[in-house]
Amino acid sequence: MNTKVPLPAGTTLGKSFEYGLDVNLGTFADPIWQPFRRISGFQVTPTPTTMDAQTYDDQGSPNQDITGWGWGMTFLAQVNRSLATGAYLPEVEYLLARTRPSAKAEAAVADVRWYHKPELGTPNPDDAGRGFCTVAAQRQNTGPGGEIENLTFTLTGKGAYEEIVNPFTGWGSTAPTISGIPELLAGDGDLFTINGTGLIGTTAVTIDDVATEFTTVGAGSIIAQMLTGDAGSVAIEVTTPGGSATFSYTRGA
Repeated sequence: MNTKVPLPAGTTLGKSFEYGLDVNLGTFADPIWQPFRRISGFQVTPTPTTMDAQTYDDQGSPNQDITGWGWGMTFLAQVNRSLATGAYLPEVEYLLARTRPSAKAEAAVADVRWYHKPELGTPNPDDAGRGFCTVAAQRQNTGPGGEIENLTFTLTGKGAYEEIVNPFTGWGSTAPTISGIPELLAGDGDLFTINGTGLIGTTAVTIDDVATEFTTVGAGSIIAQMLTGDAGSVAIEVTTPGGSATFSYTRGA
Protein backbone atom coordinates (compact mmCIF):
# COMPACT_ATOMS: atom_id res chain seq x y z
CA MET A 1 0.00 0.00 0.00
CA ASN A 2 1.36 3.40 -1.00
CA THR A 3 1.36 5.66 2.06
CA LYS A 4 3.04 8.61 0.34
CA VAL A 5 0.99 11.77 0.76
CA PRO A 6 0.01 12.99 -2.72
CA LEU A 7 0.71 16.51 -3.92
CA PRO A 8 -1.86 18.66 -5.70
CA ALA A 9 -2.06 18.12 -9.45
CA GLY A 10 0.12 20.47 -11.48
CA THR A 11 2.88 20.90 -8.87
CA THR A 12 6.59 20.29 -9.40
CA LEU A 13 9.74 20.23 -7.29
CA GLY A 14 11.76 23.43 -7.30
CA LYS A 15 15.38 23.38 -8.46
CA SER A 16 18.38 24.98 -6.79
CA PHE A 17 19.26 26.96 -9.94
CA GLU A 18 15.86 28.62 -10.29
CA TYR A 19 16.87 32.13 -9.23
CA GLY A 20 18.05 35.16 -11.15
CA LEU A 21 20.06 38.22 -10.10
CA ASP A 22 20.37 41.56 -11.93
CA VAL A 23 22.50 44.65 -11.28
CA ASN A 24 21.36 48.15 -12.24
CA LEU A 25 23.77 49.78 -14.69
CA GLY A 26 21.49 52.82 -15.01
CA THR A 27 19.91 55.08 -12.39
CA PHE A 28 17.27 54.27 -9.81
CA ALA A 29 14.61 56.15 -11.79
CA ASP A 30 15.75 54.78 -15.18
CA PRO A 31 17.26 51.37 -14.44
CA ILE A 32 19.18 49.28 -16.95
CA TRP A 33 19.01 45.78 -15.56
CA GLN A 34 21.95 43.56 -16.46
CA PRO A 35 21.47 39.84 -15.65
CA PHE A 36 24.31 38.32 -13.64
CA ARG A 37 25.63 35.38 -15.68
CA ARG A 38 27.40 32.19 -14.57
CA ILE A 39 26.42 32.27 -10.89
CA SER A 40 25.85 29.52 -8.34
CA GLY A 41 25.41 29.20 -4.59
CA PHE A 42 22.90 32.06 -4.56
CA GLN A 43 21.45 32.74 -1.12
CA VAL A 44 19.44 35.68 0.28
CA THR A 45 19.23 35.89 4.06
CA PRO A 46 16.66 38.19 5.71
CA THR A 47 17.70 39.16 9.25
CA PRO A 48 15.23 40.52 11.81
CA THR A 49 16.00 43.44 14.10
CA THR A 50 14.38 42.76 17.46
CA MET A 51 13.56 44.60 20.66
CA ASP A 52 12.96 43.07 24.05
CA ALA A 53 9.23 43.15 24.86
CA GLN A 54 9.35 40.86 27.89
CA THR A 55 6.93 41.57 30.76
CA TYR A 56 5.86 39.79 33.94
CA ASP A 57 3.09 38.16 31.91
CA ASP A 58 5.71 36.11 30.05
CA GLN A 59 6.70 34.46 33.34
CA GLY A 60 10.38 34.47 32.46
CA SER A 61 10.00 33.33 28.85
CA PRO A 62 11.67 35.46 26.15
CA ASN A 63 9.50 37.88 24.16
CA GLN A 64 11.08 39.70 21.23
CA ASP A 65 9.24 42.09 18.90
CA ILE A 66 10.54 42.51 15.34
CA THR A 67 11.08 46.21 14.59
CA GLY A 68 12.72 45.92 11.17
CA TRP A 69 14.47 43.69 8.67
CA GLY A 70 17.97 43.64 7.27
CA TRP A 71 19.21 41.39 4.49
CA GLY A 72 22.33 39.94 2.98
CA MET A 73 23.25 37.90 -0.07
CA THR A 74 26.07 35.60 -1.10
CA PHE A 75 26.81 33.90 -4.41
CA LEU A 76 29.65 32.54 -6.50
CA ALA A 77 30.41 33.93 -9.98
CA GLN A 78 32.67 32.52 -12.66
CA VAL A 79 34.98 35.26 -13.92
CA ASN A 80 34.80 35.69 -17.69
CA ARG A 81 36.83 38.43 -19.35
CA SER A 82 37.23 39.96 -22.80
CA LEU A 83 40.27 38.75 -24.72
CA ALA A 84 40.41 42.11 -26.50
CA THR A 85 40.14 44.51 -23.54
CA GLY A 86 40.78 42.33 -20.50
CA ALA A 87 37.61 43.66 -18.87
CA TYR A 88 35.33 41.32 -16.97
CA LEU A 89 31.64 41.03 -17.79
CA PRO A 90 29.85 44.33 -17.04
CA GLU A 91 27.95 42.90 -14.08
CA VAL A 92 31.21 41.73 -12.48
CA GLU A 93 32.90 45.09 -13.16
CA TYR A 94 29.88 46.84 -11.62
CA LEU A 95 30.26 45.06 -8.29
CA LEU A 96 34.07 45.15 -8.23
CA ALA A 97 33.99 48.93 -8.76
CA ARG A 98 32.24 49.18 -5.39
CA THR A 99 35.05 47.36 -3.57
CA ARG A 100 37.95 49.65 -4.51
CA PRO A 101 39.56 52.10 -2.05
CA SER A 102 38.15 55.04 -4.03
CA ALA A 103 34.59 53.73 -3.60
CA LYS A 104 33.13 55.64 -0.68
CA ALA A 105 29.62 56.72 0.35
CA GLU A 106 27.20 56.38 -2.60
CA ALA A 107 29.99 55.21 -4.92
CA ALA A 108 30.24 52.06 -2.79
CA VAL A 109 26.52 51.22 -3.03
CA ALA A 110 25.06 48.73 -5.51
CA ASP A 111 21.44 48.49 -6.69
CA VAL A 112 20.39 44.88 -7.29
CA ARG A 113 17.26 42.81 -7.73
CA TRP A 114 16.63 39.08 -7.50
CA TYR A 115 13.71 36.85 -8.40
CA HIS A 116 12.36 33.33 -8.78
CA LYS A 117 13.31 32.06 -12.25
CA PRO A 118 11.82 28.59 -12.76
CA GLU A 119 12.90 26.12 -15.41
CA LEU A 120 9.24 25.28 -16.10
CA GLY A 121 5.92 26.93 -15.39
CA THR A 122 4.96 30.30 -13.97
CA PRO A 123 7.39 32.18 -11.69
CA ASN A 124 6.26 32.96 -8.16
CA PRO A 125 4.98 36.55 -8.52
CA ASP A 126 5.95 37.51 -4.96
CA ASP A 127 9.37 35.85 -4.72
CA ALA A 128 11.42 38.89 -5.76
CA GLY A 129 13.17 41.85 -4.18
CA ARG A 130 15.24 44.94 -4.88
CA GLY A 131 17.68 46.60 -2.54
CA PHE A 132 20.74 48.77 -2.03
CA CYS A 133 23.85 47.15 -0.62
CA THR A 134 27.58 47.32 -0.08
CA VAL A 135 29.86 44.74 -1.67
CA ALA A 136 32.74 42.48 -0.65
CA ALA A 137 34.51 40.10 -3.04
CA GLN A 138 36.93 37.24 -2.47
CA ARG A 139 38.82 35.09 -4.99
CA GLN A 140 38.25 31.33 -4.96
CA ASN A 141 40.22 28.48 -6.59
CA THR A 142 43.60 30.10 -5.93
CA GLY A 143 45.67 26.95 -6.27
CA PRO A 144 48.28 26.18 -8.97
CA GLY A 145 46.18 23.68 -10.93
CA GLY A 146 44.57 26.14 -13.34
CA GLU A 147 41.06 25.82 -11.92
CA ILE A 148 38.21 28.00 -13.16
CA GLU A 149 38.50 31.48 -11.65
CA ASN A 150 35.61 32.28 -9.32
CA LEU A 151 34.69 35.19 -7.09
CA THR A 152 32.53 34.94 -4.00
CA PHE A 153 30.41 38.08 -3.61
CA THR A 154 28.91 39.07 -0.28
CA LEU A 155 26.28 41.82 -0.44
CA THR A 156 25.20 43.56 2.77
CA GLY A 157 21.86 45.34 2.61
CA LYS A 158 21.44 49.00 3.48
CA GLY A 159 18.02 49.11 5.07
CA ALA A 160 15.17 46.78 4.17
CA TYR A 161 14.81 45.52 0.62
CA GLU A 162 11.81 46.49 -1.49
CA GLU A 163 9.24 43.81 -2.25
CA ILE A 164 8.70 43.92 -6.03
CA VAL A 165 6.63 42.08 -8.59
CA ASN A 166 8.68 39.29 -10.14
CA PRO A 167 10.13 40.71 -13.41
CA PHE A 168 10.93 37.31 -14.96
CA THR A 169 8.80 36.68 -18.05
CA GLY A 170 10.31 33.47 -19.36
CA TRP A 171 13.56 32.05 -20.70
CA GLY A 172 12.95 33.39 -24.19
CA SER A 173 12.67 36.99 -23.02
CA THR A 174 15.38 39.49 -22.08
CA ALA A 175 14.87 43.02 -20.82
CA PRO A 176 15.52 45.66 -23.49
CA THR A 177 18.13 48.39 -23.24
CA ILE A 178 18.43 51.74 -25.04
CA SER A 179 21.96 52.88 -25.82
CA GLY A 180 21.11 56.05 -27.73
CA ILE A 181 19.26 57.96 -30.45
CA PRO A 182 21.61 59.26 -33.16
CA GLU A 183 19.26 61.87 -34.66
CA LEU A 184 19.54 65.30 -33.05
CA LEU A 185 16.45 67.33 -32.16
CA ALA A 186 13.91 65.22 -34.06
CA GLY A 187 10.74 67.29 -34.41
CA ASP A 188 7.04 66.84 -35.22
CA GLY A 189 6.55 63.84 -37.53
CA ASP A 190 10.26 63.11 -37.91
CA LEU A 191 11.50 59.55 -37.88
CA PHE A 192 14.20 58.70 -35.36
CA THR A 193 16.20 55.56 -34.54
CA ILE A 194 16.29 53.90 -31.15
CA ASN A 195 19.46 51.83 -30.74
CA GLY A 196 19.86 49.22 -28.03
CA THR A 197 19.55 45.53 -27.29
CA GLY A 198 16.70 43.06 -26.80
CA LEU A 199 14.32 45.04 -29.02
CA ILE A 200 12.83 42.09 -30.91
CA GLY A 201 9.16 41.69 -30.00
CA THR A 202 8.69 45.33 -28.97
CA THR A 203 5.03 45.87 -28.12
CA ALA A 204 5.01 49.62 -27.53
CA VAL A 205 7.06 52.80 -27.90
CA THR A 206 5.89 55.83 -25.93
CA ILE A 207 6.99 59.46 -25.75
CA ASP A 208 6.15 60.95 -22.37
CA ASP A 209 3.72 58.04 -21.87
CA VAL A 210 1.93 58.64 -25.21
CA ALA A 211 2.12 55.79 -27.75
CA THR A 212 3.70 56.44 -31.15
CA GLU A 213 4.10 54.45 -34.37
CA PHE A 214 7.24 52.36 -34.76
CA THR A 215 8.92 49.64 -36.80
CA THR A 216 11.29 47.11 -35.26
CA VAL A 217 14.28 46.76 -37.57
CA GLY A 218 16.01 44.08 -35.50
CA ALA A 219 17.24 43.22 -32.03
CA GLY A 220 19.39 46.38 -32.04
CA SER A 221 17.19 49.12 -33.49
CA ILE A 222 13.70 50.55 -33.85
CA ILE A 223 12.50 53.37 -36.10
CA ALA A 224 9.80 55.50 -34.47
CA GLN A 225 7.93 58.71 -35.28
CA MET A 226 8.14 61.82 -33.15
CA LEU A 227 4.78 63.04 -31.90
CA THR A 228 3.62 66.64 -32.15
CA GLY A 229 4.88 68.65 -29.22
CA ASP A 230 7.14 71.34 -27.85
CA ALA A 231 10.92 71.25 -27.98
CA GLY A 232 12.64 69.97 -24.86
CA SER A 233 13.40 66.84 -22.90
CA VAL A 234 11.09 63.83 -23.31
CA ALA A 235 11.11 60.29 -21.94
CA ILE A 236 11.14 57.63 -24.66
CA GLU A 237 10.17 54.19 -23.41
CA VAL A 238 10.36 50.83 -25.19
CA THR A 239 8.33 47.87 -23.89
CA THR A 240 8.92 44.22 -24.78
CA PRO A 241 7.76 40.93 -23.22
CA GLY A 242 11.03 40.99 -21.27
CA GLY A 243 10.48 44.40 -19.66
CA SER A 244 10.93 48.05 -20.52
CA ALA A 245 13.69 50.64 -20.93
CA THR A 246 13.52 54.43 -20.82
CA PHE A 247 15.79 57.00 -22.45
CA SER A 248 15.86 60.78 -21.93
CA TYR A 249 15.97 62.60 -25.29
CA THR A 250 16.00 66.27 -26.26
CA ARG A 251 13.55 66.73 -29.11
CA GLY A 252 12.96 69.61 -31.50
CA ALA A 253 9.72 71.43 -32.27
